[in-house]
Amino acid sequence: MKRIQILLLTGLLSIGLVNCKAVQNANNKQKGGVIGAAGGAVLGAIIGNNVGKGGNGELGAVIGGVVGGTAGVLIGNKMDKQAEKIEQEIPGAEVERVDDGIVVTFDETSGVYFATNKYNINAASQQTLNKLISVFREYPDTNILIVGHTDSTGNADYNMTLSKNRAYSVTNYLKNNGISSGRLTTNWFGEEQPKYDNNTVEGRAKNRRVNIAILPNEKMIEQAKKEASN
Repeated sequence: MKRIQILLLTGLLSIGLVNCKAVQNANNKQKGGVIGAAGGAVLGAIIGNNVGKGGNGELGAVIGGVVGGTAGVLIGNKMDKQAEKIEQEIPGAEVERVDDGIVVTFDETSGVYFATNKYNINAASQQTLNKLISVFREYPDTNILIVGHTDSTGNADYNMTLSKNRAYSVTNYLKNNGISSGRLTTNWFGEEQPKYDNNTVEGRAKNRRVNIAILPNEKMIEQAKKEASN
């Protein structure tokens, strides 16, 4: 079960999926019962041998699996609203919805970024994270995974450490500003999970990114199941 969980969540953070702007066309409220374990299996097949590379965050602690049926519809409704709120508050971020989760991607053009070889949270990034924190407070029944990435420039081991430090910078900022550490998990992949072509300047800039995955916690899942059974 833990391997399936890791496959699912790593899938969320390493491939591009449904952009939030398309939620009205293919959201969980509409898909309902078709959301289920098959979603995790498909993502696992896509990721394949990439699982296990990079950071050592405890991914299994973040998600208990994809919820289907009426409970999945209820969870999807809440996550749709949260995704739309994030997109409204942080228009430069890439917001994606898949299964029960939300993936937010920040790169050098979208709100949370780092100077070359640095991992401190600058003033501009603080403003963006403060907006995200307000959304997390509005929707408290979620777990949050922060994942750091780099481009392929330089030494791979150095990039792995840099991505770790950047991910923890974001995690610590959230924690120091009122987000419970129990909601937070941190992971990092260095240059191992590029989404764009590292042979171009633009591609490298986009690969220097931080992903944040937001997923329903056990409280939200149990509440949805209770509501679905009434």
